[in-house]
Amino acid sequence: MDYRLLGGSGFSVPALSFGTATFGGGNEFLRAWGATDVEGAMRMVDLCLDAGATMFDSADGYSNGLAEEILGKAIAGRRDKVLISTKAFARMGPGPNDIGTSRHHLVAACEASLKRLGTDYIDLWQMHTFDALTPVEETMRALDDLVRAGKVRYIGCSNYSGWHLMKSLAIADRYGWSRFVAHQAYYSLICRDYEWELMPLGVAEKVGCVVWSPLAGGKLAGKITRDRPAPEGSRIAVQGAMGPQIPDEQFYDIVDVLRDLAKETGRSVSQVALNWVLSRPTVATVVVGARDEAQLRDNLGAVEFKLSAEQIKRLDRVSARPSAYPYWHQQRPPSIVRNPPPV
Repeated sequence: MDYRLLGGSGFSVPALSFGTATFGGGNEFLRAWGATDVEGAMRMVDLCLDAGATMFDSADGYSNGLAEEILGKAIAGRRDKVLISTKAFARMGPGPNDIGTSRHHLVAACEASLKRLGTDYIDLWQMHTFDALTPVEETMRALDDLVRAGKVRYIGCSNYSGWHLMKSLAIADRYGWSRFVAHQAYYSLICRDYEWELMPLGVAEKVGCVVWSPLAGGKLAGKITRDRPAPEGSRIAVQGAMGPQIPDEQFYDIVDVLRDLAKETGRSVSQVALNWVLSRPTVATVVVGARDEAQLRDNLGAVEFKLSAEQIKRLDRVSARPSAYPYWHQQRPPSIVRNPPPV
């Protein structure tokens, strides 16, 4: 397993992490992803550790804490062999302060996650989404206090816009507080919006990307083609795909190229799609999920080869999408923008 530094920190993380949203199946939405129990979770942890995928990503909002509880039981007795990444923001009770990134909620959420996970520290703690009702200064100071207390080692965010992330970094730098070293973001061959602003920001500010849903919720797993719809009972069939969708014809073109490259490399379609994400700038670790052990083994195989530069370019071309404003405007030839007008 390849290990990579997370952002501008000295913290090394595996290129592949295992996502635990499939643990528990605590509600109808998450049951479509999976409902792994403790016994199943222990087997999956074993497979991950054997492959060197030592980081496990969770969130207090996954099945209302049940995923963290199951993960805690699955890693019991081997905390020193694993890295724990989890998240906070979700509503965890009926009260007005049982949600968000206020100091009040974060202190309570951290203590609750530590208890469910059966540990006294979290390796990477991420804000699951931006809280527009809490001052950024309050959130960043609370996080810094938890880092200084030794309960959290590194902090990150998830699903932030560019200005959310940059403001958080600027405030942390202004006061000498701990800064975000990771941004957990949605990124795949059919959703490359991360590249418009968040990737350049990650490069400039040394914020590593923790990629979620690199197979677009299973849409790029190779089971959907021009001639074959989503399998009955699959997550895509039950819930549909997440976020704005690319045109059907482009999606099928991407799948065609993935299938061609799978034949060329002797790999599965999903492994090729994951390998492309692993090749992208700022990507520190890619979170893979699995409903069963066979699926997990296949996903873990994505690090066993490298696509060539020419193969990556083929995927780049087929998955390219027009940029939103102002990015298309900024991508004009430099001669138009910088050269002085003729005399």
